[in-house]
Amino acid sequence: MDYDRFFADRLSALRGEGAYRVFADLERQVGAFPKARNYRDGKVSDVTIWCNNDYLGMGMSDHVIGAMCEATKATGAGAGGTRNISGTNHYHVLLEQELADWHNKDSALLFTSGYVANMTTLMTLGGRIPDLVIFSDEKNHNSMIEGVRHSRAPKEIFKHNDVEDLDRRMAKYPKEHPKLVAFESVYSMDGDIAPLREIVDCAKAHNALTFLDEVHAVGMYGERGSGVAERDGVADEIDIIQATMGKAIGVIGGYIAGKADLIDFVRSFGNGFIFTTSLPPSVASGALASVRYLKDHNDLRLRHQERAATLKRRFTEANIPIIPSVSHIVPVLVGDAKLCKQASDMLLNDHGIYVQPINYPTVARGTERLRVTPTPLHTDADMDHLVDSFMEVWGRLGIQMAA
Repeated sequence: MDYDRFFADRLSALRGEGAYRVFADLERQVGAFPKARNYRDGKVSDVTIWCNNDYLGMGMSDHVIGAMCEATKATGAGAGGTRNISGTNHYHVLLEQELADWHNKDSALLFTSGYVANMTTLMTLGGRIPDLVIFSDEKNHNSMIEGVRHSRAPKEIFKHNDVEDLDRRMAKYPKEHPKLVAFESVYSMDGDIAPLREIVDCAKAHNALTFLDEVHAVGMYGERGSGVAERDGVADEIDIIQATMGKAIGVIGGYIAGKADLIDFVRSFGNGFIFTTSLPPSVASGALASVRYLKDHNDLRLRHQERAATLKRRFTEANIPIIPSVSHIVPVLVGDAKLCKQASDMLLNDHGIYVQPINYPTVARGTERLRVTPTPLHTDADMDHLVDSFMEVWGRLGIQMAA
């Protein structure tokens, strides 16, 4: 086999489809966010970031940066190993206690990313609970899909946010048969939100565990900011809440929260936890400062929701085709991979706007989009420039406008 030719041909095919991913060389700026420096072709230009998952700008917060600097000076750069050997630091313990309190759970467990938290937890539960059947929403994140797959547990994929389909599928099994329902609160590509109350009630009726991914919701919803489950009053009824510290919390890492024995079970049997070097203490300290701040500052969430609602209105008035969203995510439909990449490139190169194309396999073919995520730090002037730039690019490329 000609391995070099194989790799080159596959990459060439990606480029031909318009699905090849090119990373912009950006440097975020403390005190100027959402502005950043873009390094390209030996030159540096200023851009405005509009597809950022640091939804609230906490990665730029003095509270977070200060906590990380102090922890680094006090404890050094790294954790020293896995949690089981030498990598448990007091900041890890404090953060897990804070996260458990945030979600009103007995216990929490840190991972190096939300991806690892999802994959490890589902793989561990599916692989070690005898005869467990996992019921997974068809639009669940890849990390959940991989966790279910590697668990080798039997699975049922139910229609997206369709509680009736979930109920029909679970009804095929006796009530005493072990079951787990895995779903998300905010689905990040469309911006829709799951009917948590209905799913929880359905799971209870069939004696199933519930596993909720709040990755795109922690920090963002609820009076204390712990997510949609808090907002909808069902947090106490969900068995496992999983989330990330790499989005609204503003640093990196993931975690699960739940009853003490369940969390200890994953800690004791989860390979993705046992064999992975733990988060640097500075990261845990920064996340701790961020969570404590977010608990007490609902005003930041209110400002963020206003910014998202305002941008949706502005796009609608300009006939820019947005996919209906009930969350803070603003998906702009393009519907063609090549056009999506061209639009992204033109926005960056001609207008100083950074928003990445979202193509297959992240979304289905024919639904390619630009996923815009306003923050509380985006101004009205930023929005004026964004909307005007979208209209100019849409016109130049002949992309279909909204009806």
